[in-house]
Amino acid sequence: MNSKKYILMGIGNTLRGDDGIGSIIAQSFKDRNWLSIDCGVVPENFTSIIKKNRPDLVVLIDAVEMDLKSGEFRIISPDRISALHLTTHSMPLSFLISYLKNHTQELIFIGIQPKIIDYSNSVSSEVLKSSGEIIRILEGKNFKLLKKL
Repeated sequence: MNSKKYILMGIGNTLRGDDGIGSIIAQSFKDRNWLSIDCGVVPENFTSIIKKNRPDLVVLIDAVEMDLKSGEFRIISPDRISALHLTTHSMPLSFLISYLKNHTQELIFIGIQPKIIDYSNSVSSEVLKSSGEIIRILEGKNFKLLKKL
């Protein structure tokens, strides 16, 4: 496998409505410059790929309760992650991010405000619309377009 400079880690549970959006984006995003990984609810299982590739940039995407309108998304700084209610994970994402920061030059965490986190395999229209916007941002690497939380 060729080493990739850009890695997307989509996180989420596709059986819980909008919580699956990180996984859905990872499955949908195809770009020859990126390695796109659907991590499901165990992103820590994919750290060896980051360690091996030592990418310039790792982007993590997950549904996050931020008290915003459904579908809104923000870059969340690593120091804010532990204070937010993140969805269904076996390991706190703050630990994962601390580890990944040692193996990449830059790490961006994008949180998407869910509408529905319930046992459902359908994603709200607001969150789906945002996923398209995020994919365009990833393709162009236009991270300056993202608001910070």
